[in-house]
Amino acid sequence: MFKVPHKKAAPRSGETWGHLPTPAASRWRDLRVVVLTLSTGAMDAASYLRLGHVFSSVITGNLVLIGVAAGQQAGLLALNCGLAVGGYGAGVLAGGAFAGTPERGQPAWPRQATITLAVEIVLLAGFSVGWLAAGGHPRGAGRLAMLVLAAAAMGVQSTAVRRLGPMSTTYLTSTMTGLLTALAIRRWPAEWRRSTGVLAAVMAGAACGALATAWAPAWLPAALLVPVAGVTLTS
Repeated sequence: MFKVPHKKAAPRSGETWGHLPTPAASRWRDLRVVVLTLSTGAMDAASYLRLGHVFSSVITGNLVLIGVAAGQQAGLLALNCGLAVGGYGAGVLAGGAFAGTPERGQPAWPRQATITLAVEIVLLAGFSVGWLAAGGHPRGAGRLAMLVLAAAAMGVQSTAVRRLGPMSTTYLTSTMTGLLTALAIRRWPAEWRRSTGVLAAVMAGAACGALATAWAPAWLPAALLVPVAGVTLTS
């Protein structure tokens, strides 16, 4: 007697065959990554405008500014950049403990990424409390503490997104390089929609963050928290 082989059911959204995410799961993952980048843009704008003219996630720029500060003997700029780099590093270390590294056969959006984003929400909430208490104009030691919190939150987000694979919501130079290279050779990569989306999102988020910082400081926490909370709740 012959046994009838059982046909393997197609995976549902969010599940995988082997190590390849389903198309639907990949699309939802990419959309969430784009939404997270809105928060990155808003935070970088607020950091630059109110926390010492440094960035919370653009670490390459901060390292260059440390060199500029050394050359110009600008102690305050060096302190701001050092705190931003240190805070980001601390966030990466803390987030890495929750996120781990990508694994073969993992779903498009692993549980560890969601847990890590929950840690980021805690940091963003702490930042928001300090921001509102200062009326959007932090000064002195409070400003320095908020700069560390902002950078740490971006570091945690970076580790969460790295868990998903070779993509980012914070350091986007390679993303732009990949798109322009694809344009030059006329061979679009599979992830071109996500890459285009995150580049547009970081600018849109920065615009929202700058507007909120200048005209409605009480709304900045919403620009920071809503994208991350929305992604966390829907993942």
